[in-house]
Amino acid sequence: PLVVVLLQVGEGVRPSAWGGFFLNLMLATLGIALGFPLGVGLAVGRASSLPVVRVVATAYIEFVRAAPLVAWLFMARFVLPGFLPPVAGLDRVDIVTRAIIVLAGFTGAYVAEIVRSGLQAVPRGQVEAADALGLNAVQTTTLIVLPQALRAVIPALVSQFISLWKDTTLVVALGLKEFLGAG
Repeated sequence: PLVVVLLQVGEGVRPSAWGGFFLNLMLATLGIALGFPLGVGLAVGRASSLPVVRVVATAYIEFVRAAPLVAWLFMARFVLPGFLPPVAGLDRVDIVTRAIIVLAGFTGAYVAEIVRSGLQAVPRGQVEAADALGLNAVQTTTLIVLPQALRAVIPALVSQFISLWKDTTLVVALGLKEFLGAG
C-alpha cells in the first residue's frame, strides 16, 4: 500500500499502466485485505437470526458465486461504468480499481461460505456457556464463536487466498498486463 501511495504522488504512474508482478501482487493483496472482512461479515449475516440480514447475505453470496470470475471482470469492464453515477468522477473509475472491487467481492463470497462452515463447526455448548456467563449475542459471536470458527477454517482460507493469487491472471481479459502476460 505504501508503494501505491508513493506512485500516486504528483503525476505518478496511473494504475492502468501498472503491470507484471506488481499488478498481481497488489490485486491479490487488496483482494484478500478487502474480501476477508466482507466474507466474515457475510458469514455472520447468513447465520443471523434476523431474516432481512440473512436473506440479503444469502442473496449476495449465491448471486456472486453463480457466475465465474471472468464474467464478473467483464461486467466490471463493460457494464459497471454505465451504472456508476457521475458524482465525484465515479463513472471514470480506473479499470484496476474496478478489478480490485470485483476480486474483493468475489473473494468475500467464497470466504463467507468457508467461514460459515467454521461457524457451524463450533459446538452448541460453547454458545450455551457464553449465555450462562451472561454475554450478549455480539459478545458471544466476537469473543467465543468467531475465534474458534476462524481457527478451524485456516487451511481452507489459505487455499482460497492461493486460488485468488492464481485468479489474478484473469485480468489479462481486461487488457491489463499481468505477470504471466509480461513474461
